[in-house]
Amino acid sequence: MASGISDNERYPGGTLYQQLPYFKKRGLDLSSYFLGTINVDISPYQFEIGTPKHFFKAIPWSNYIPPENFYFFDVKLNFRHKEYKGLIYMPDPITKVDHVQEQSILELILPRIYGIAYGFKVCIEVKDEQLLLFER
Repeated sequence: MASGISDNERYPGGTLYQQLPYFKKRGLDLSSYFLGTINVDISPYQFEIGTPKHFFKAIPWSNYIPPENFYFFDVKLNFRHKEYKGLIYMPDPITKVDHVQEQSILELILPRIYGIAYGFKVCIEVKDEQLLLFER
C-alpha cells in the first residue's frame, strides 16, 4: 500500500505518495527517501510508544477514510555491513481503519536499498525514549 505496488486503485502512487504533502506542510520532508516501506518483523519483541520524533494529528489525506494520526521515530537499519538512517512510519492504530498492521511489524522509510528482499535478516536501532522495544 505504501509504495503503490498493490492493486488498490484508491491510492494511485501509494499511500506515502499521497501523504507526502501533508507531512511536508507540517515540517517533515520525506522526498529524500524511497516512497515505500521496508516491513521489519520484530517478534518476539513488541514496542511501547514514548516520545516520537514527529506526531501529526488528524491528517485528512484520503477521501476514502477518516483523517489519521501518524507517528515517526528515528531508526538505523544495518544491512550487509552498511548503515541506513531513516524513520519508522506508524499510522496510529487508534485512527487507522483500513489495512490493519500486525503488532510485530514496523514500517521503515529509508533511502532506496538495493539487494534487500523479503526474508532477509537486518538489524535495527531505535532510540528507547522514542520507541521502546522489549521482549514479550
